Amino acid sequence: MTELLIYTHKISPRFTYTARQLFTRILGIEVRFSSKVEDFIGHKGPKITYTRQPLQNEFFIRSHDLLFQQGVDTIPVQMGQWDGLPCFFRTGDRSNIPYDILAASFYLISRYEEYLPHVRDMHGRFPPRESLAFEHDFLHLPLIDLWAYKLLGLLKDRFPELQAAPPVYTFRPVIDVTTSHCYARRGFFRSLGGFLLDLSRLKFRRTWDRVRVWFDPSRDPYDNYDALIDIHKKFPVAAKFFFQFAEYSTYDKNVSPYNNRFRHLIKSVADYSVVSLAASYTASGNLEVLKEEKRRLSDVLNRPVNYSRLRYNRVDIPQTYRDLIEAEFTEDYTMGYTHRIGFRASTCTPFYFYDINLETQQPIKIFPFAFHDYSLLAFANRKALWEALDELYATLKEVNGYFGCIFSNELLGGYQTKGWLELYEQVVAKYHK
Repeated sequence: MTELLIYTHKISPRFTYTARQLFTRILGIEVRFSSKVEDFIGHKGPKITYTRQPLQNEFFIRSHDLLFQQGVDTIPVQMGQWDGLPCFFRTGDRSNIPYDILAASFYLISRYEEYLPHVRDMHGRFPPRESLAFEHDFLHLPLIDLWAYKLLGLLKDRFPELQAAPPVYTFRPVIDVTTSHCYARRGFFRSLGGFLLDLSRLKFRRTWDRVRVWFDPSRDPYDNYDALIDIHKKFPVAAKFFFQFAEYSTYDKNVSPYNNRFRHLIKSVADYSVVSLAASYTASGNLEVLKEEKRRLSDVLNRPVNYSRLRYNRVDIPQTYRDLIEAEFTEDYTMGYTHRIGFRASTCTPFYFYDINLETQQPIKIFPFAFHDYSLLAFANRKALWEALDELYATLKEVNGYFGCIFSNELLGGYQTKGWLELYEQVVAKYHK
């Protein structure tokens, strides 16, 4: 594979992290870095300079200071356009591209803005409305990937011998099981309490369904695991199931982790799919609880639990990822917004977390999702929903992206989302390849 040499005046951790993400992980180009002018001049293959001034008449990107700084500061962001794509950190006339997309990519993918003061929502989350992507209407775009491919086109014009081997398009659905059963497996007192509450509220349909499930647990509306596994066999996809395995609390109301039939369900699903931990609401702010939930699930599966998702997508930068690393998770599938389609980190390519306070890349890989099924509830009709998803799919195919999506067990079998399981099968059938 052709090697691309990048000269810069300072090889900083931020610079190498960002360059490897853009060139190696997104475009499949091997890169080498140098701060020695003689190395750059002597290199006969493709090469670019990323610094304040060009050395010769080479491919030159004028650098913003962000990748050579440390810590967090308020940075002015003035948006512009690069052939129709939103862009920022303008470079000036001498640069071969009008914006420093390396610095801009770091700003977005590191979640720099989430280190800055912001208003949190009721669950302590960074709201999409606080983001640059929402403010300037590019939340729906994997903007970093689109920038990278635009840069690739310019580099290949300059260096026809440059070869790129980008990853292939990948579709990977996630089934989020924070409530494994609606009525079954909940114990006598919780079931009786639910029955009396439904009856007092005159919810006769729920009362009747609850009684039916008592006599035949297979009728539970959330018990759709066999159907999901059949879908994944029919349209071969590497789906993952994330089970909550937590003690009862205000926001965590799944079946008890001590219920033997629930444990058997988890083991049976694990025979066909990867099963990992949907960390509870409590665990997202308590490292010891997180470790205990992981240990318990690992004991049930008799294998390591390496992947995580967090209840309500409660990612608190950087503490959440520090806790996940401490608990020895290697991959996380929580990077996204619950009620908005799009890309929280402005990329559809998995990336490693960069801790700005520590100024280093961390050993946990983040798999960003494009939508959570709760975001689909906002569409007035199925026609509008499919138009939005088709546009998303076309963009991800264009950049050989990772199409991650989250479907929650409650909606797949919920009363308010009748036909959601059929919708899920249609999504898998349409976008799996």
